[in-house]
Amino acid sequence: MPPIPFKPEGYTSVAPYLLVNGAAATIDFLVAVFDAERLRTVPGEDGRLRHAEVRIDDTVLMLADAVEGWEALPTHVHIYVPDVDATYQRALQAGAVSVQPPVQKDDEDKRGGFTDAGGTTWWVGTQVG
Repeated sequence: MPPIPFKPEGYTSVAPYLLVNGAAATIDFLVAVFDAERLRTVPGEDGRLRHAEVRIDDTVLMLADAVEGWEALPTHVHIYVPDVDATYQRALQAGAVSVQPPVQKDDEDKRGGFTDAGGTTWWVGTQVG
C-alpha cells in the first residue's frame, strides 16, 4: 500500500494564513489582482468564511474571517509577479490604497506596495537585475 501523502497534491509545505475582515471580498480582490485560483472554502456563521484557500502562482494562501478571540491582524505579504507595474495598477483599480509605487531601490527587485480593504498590505516585486 503506498504511503498516504502528508499534504494535498500541489500544496506548498508553508502557507501564509490571514485573519481578515471580509474574507470573501479579499478572495475576490486576489482573483482580480493576482489571478488567484479558488481552492477550498468552509462556510462559517452569518455568511463568514471559517476557512478558505487560494493559489497564487505556486503558493497556497489560507485565510478566514476574523471572529471573537481570533481578531483580524494587519499583515504584510510579499509576492513576486511577472509585471510589478501592471499588478500594482490592477490592485489600485480593484480598490487598494497605495503604500509605495513600484520602484527599484538597493536590490535587483522593482517593488511596490498597496493595502486592500481587509487590511493586508501586499508587496509585489519583479526581479529586473
